[in-house]
Amino acid sequence: MKRNILIHPDPRLKKLCEPVPDLSDDLRVLADDMLETMYDAPGIGLAAPQIGILSRLIVLDCAKSDNGEEARPLVMFNPRVLASSDERNVYEEGCLSIPDQYADVERPKLVDVEWMDANGNAQREEFDGLWATCVQHEIDHLDGKLFIDYLKPLKRQLITRKMVKFKRDRARG
Repeated sequence: MKRNILIHPDPRLKKLCEPVPDLSDDLRVLADDMLETMYDAPGIGLAAPQIGILSRLIVLDCAKSDNGEEARPLVMFNPRVLASSDERNVYEEGCLSIPDQYADVERPKLVDVEWMDANGNAQREEFDGLWATCVQHEIDHLDGKLFIDYLKPLKRQLITRKMVKFKRDRARG
């Protein structure tokens, strides 16, 4: 089932999310709903707080179908960065909660991440490039941080004002 994505500014997007203590069928359904919502948007990542659920759950898929790559949906419960490289990458980031706004953000090029998959199994993988950027962006959501928090105050305020106007215009229909 497709879920509604919260638009910044929304106080739920700035909250620290709670760890998922045990997996349940409801949480697996939530993960499936999040993947459906992410693909439909379309996006390459989505965090539970973006749909108003303050749990440590993210989904992502950075495979490029236009390059002939097969979809690689990842569901991560309680993801955690164990290590990151000193080498940095800059990607133009966007966010489904901040539609049509993009900015360059610098992050570690490589990250080693551990998480629990939808079957309750511990997973660990090193991510590089776009995958590394995406997983860091989504984990930031779980800590109440948005990509615009990396920007200079003036640029952040400009984007926030645009989102306030976007929400007001959308509410008017």
